[in-house]
Amino acid sequence: MKKINEYIINETQSIRNALLKIENNNKGFLIVVDEHSKVVGTLTDGDIRRKLIKGMTLSDGIEIGKDFKVLNENDDFDIVCTLFKSNKINFLPIVDGSFKLVNIITKKQFQALLLHDQSWSPKNDFSNINENEIDYEVYNRPWGFYKSTLLCNFVQSKIITVFPNEKLSLQKHKRREEHWVIVKGCGKVVLGESIFNIYPGKYVYVPKGCKHRVINDSNDNIVFLEVQLGDYFGEEDIFRYEDKYDRV
Repeated sequence: MKKINEYIINETQSIRNALLKIENNNKGFLIVVDEHSKVVGTLTDGDIRRKLIKGMTLSDGIEIGKDFKVLNENDDFDIVCTLFKSNKINFLPIVDGSFKLVNIITKKQFQALLLHDQSWSPKNDFSNINENEIDYEVYNRPWGFYKSTLLCNFVQSKIITVFPNEKLSLQKHKRREEHWVIVKGCGKVVLGESIFNIYPGKYVYVPKGCKHRVINDSNDNIVFLEVQLGDYFGEEDIFRYEDKYDRV
């Protein structure tokens, strides 16, 4: 991991030094090591806050609990998943056979890794992963919103919600086809020259170059899963013929 020293503090350091390091790394935690560079604990900004409330001062030495979790550099995907299921674990030190720190992964980085269909390896440089995608992957639109579930070069998938009495633009794509499965609500789909009803369980295939739109003419949300297959998924591949929201 790049700049791994930003996340390490020696167990002999003060609370002030720990806070300065946490402020600089902008992650809210540190990995505590002994004089032999072995991991002996973890420290979060919450830990420090609770110590200050109890009367400790900034010049006092850090105190760490011994109850912490780590990953071994040979641990597999199942172990990572199991550990991150805990609401109390937001990051994991990765150690070698001598219990020296070799890497760090946060829960958000792990989720972003899966979002982009990247393989798990404890040797990955997780600092290159944009973990903010997990926070901001819900995108609002004038007709509703969507949430991305998979983002990679050959496929993207979304969960799309269309609000009552709203509709997507009449559009087509040159570089991707789409597969929809309706999971909630009823309405209509325009596909080429056809218009038909949609309902939970209905599957819709949208070929490349085919005009299409979803119309919600009901008083309830329509929710559907969309899988896009192609070689490009950007907004530039949306050609609009009609649009309720003047985006043509």
